[in-house]
Amino acid sequence: MNRSMIRYILGHVMRIECILMLLPCVVALYYKEHQGFYYLLIAGISGLIGCLLTILKPKDTIIYLKEGCIITGLSWIIMSFIGSIPFYITGEIPNFVDALFETVSGFTTTGSSILNNVEALSHTALFWRSFTHWIGGMGVLVFLLAVIPMGGGSNINIMKAESPGPSVGKLVPKMKSSAMILYVIYFVITTIEVIFLLLGGMTLFESLTLSFGTAGTGGFGIMNDSFVSYSPYIQWIATIFMLLFGINFNAYYFLLFRSIKEFFMEEVKYYLLIVGVSTAIIFLHVINIYKSVATALRHSAFQVATIITTTGFASTDFDKWHSSCKFILVILMFIGACAGSTGGGIKVSRIVILVKSIGKEFASYIHPRIVKKVKFEGRPVEHEIVRSINVYLITYIVLFIASMFLVSIEGYDLTTSFTSVAATLNNIGPGLEKVGPTCNFSFYKPITKFVLMFDMLAGRLELFPMLLIFHPTIIKDFFTTSMKKKGFTNNLKTSK
Repeated sequence: MNRSMIRYILGHVMRIECILMLLPCVVALYYKEHQGFYYLLIAGISGLIGCLLTILKPKDTIIYLKEGCIITGLSWIIMSFIGSIPFYITGEIPNFVDALFETVSGFTTTGSSILNNVEALSHTALFWRSFTHWIGGMGVLVFLLAVIPMGGGSNINIMKAESPGPSVGKLVPKMKSSAMILYVIYFVITTIEVIFLLLGGMTLFESLTLSFGTAGTGGFGIMNDSFVSYSPYIQWIATIFMLLFGINFNAYYFLLFRSIKEFFMEEVKYYLLIVGVSTAIIFLHVINIYKSVATALRHSAFQVATIITTTGFASTDFDKWHSSCKFILVILMFIGACAGSTGGGIKVSRIVILVKSIGKEFASYIHPRIVKKVKFEGRPVEHEIVRSINVYLITYIVLFIASMFLVSIEGYDLTTSFTSVAATLNNIGPGLEKVGPTCNFSFYKPITKFVLMFDMLAGRLELFPMLLIFHPTIIKDFFTTSMKKKGFTNNLKTSK
């Protein structure tokens, strides 16, 4: 195991978080809030440790998929831990477990909260809370690849471990250029949304924080009622941009540099089809509630967009809708957005390939001698990809059941326990009943919150990077390597 490279990259992650944490300091300076001092202090400590870890560049810079997963998992844990400290030491979230839960929820773009009164937070805390969504949306390691030359030629293993979806490829020959293109697209679309929100009468602070939550498909807002009190114009802008950020970012590259035809990839078509059908069904159910076609359509589209993209905003209390509407929203929680987007969930591409694989099996039963391949995006799907999707789904189900059991120990109703796990593992935010859009997760005990935090991280990182960290072989390999470097193994052999 390349421990020196793991140490080196983690050091760079801490340095990047140091720089990013300076932005809430600027906000504190503008609003004359003393909380900015604590953010500056933690940023300085993070930067100092990061510099110490990156003084020596490793001679061996090769990163295999194993190291890529470990680096990714540890990076997100460290980022969340450091990012939670200001919430705690400022006293704005006096319980450290709650502060960590809120930060993990932010970086993983989940949006599940323990706060009963969001509006009581300082501007500094609100900005940092929403900004964690934007950081986590595209991924800090993708940013690292974009700005820092890592070398070794195996950086795609980091990108594979952090990027959502069944497969990751290069847009251009160099990994660094691919990462840069993704972040430029991400930044530009975010900027466009900020402008549209400003045109809707929002302040710059409001526009930035809500755009961060939308771009990262996170769901942290600055109002206790999420999006309920905002104007129809603002709600429609948020709906449109949530859907845009739920699209595979490769499609935007094709739109810019190739053709509009390539933008409408097969996954994008199915994604838009699911959104359209779901919105239409819910609209027909809720039109009697709102007594207005425009209002019913707006809330239907908003809630479908916010759930399928796993953003987690709420324009209305959908927990009061008809059970069939809530069933559709729960299904959308699991489907999620497109691969290569900032959204969570299982991903549309996996669902499509899985359905096609089932169709292939049916065809083989009816016509035993038929030779039929599963095709996606106009190309045959390799057996390795189908296998990886099957393994992912099995692992997902096992983790979901295990988490569901652990959460249910507290004794709350089945809907609350089920949607708590669904909301965190799929990075949604709100669930139903006690974790519905007007409620939060503060009532859970610390041990349950740690289970849900693990689910958030596992869901954001496609399960395996987080699970791999705790694999016995990896732990043994890590400490064995450490002992060998210190000469413990040789001394043991000599003594024998």
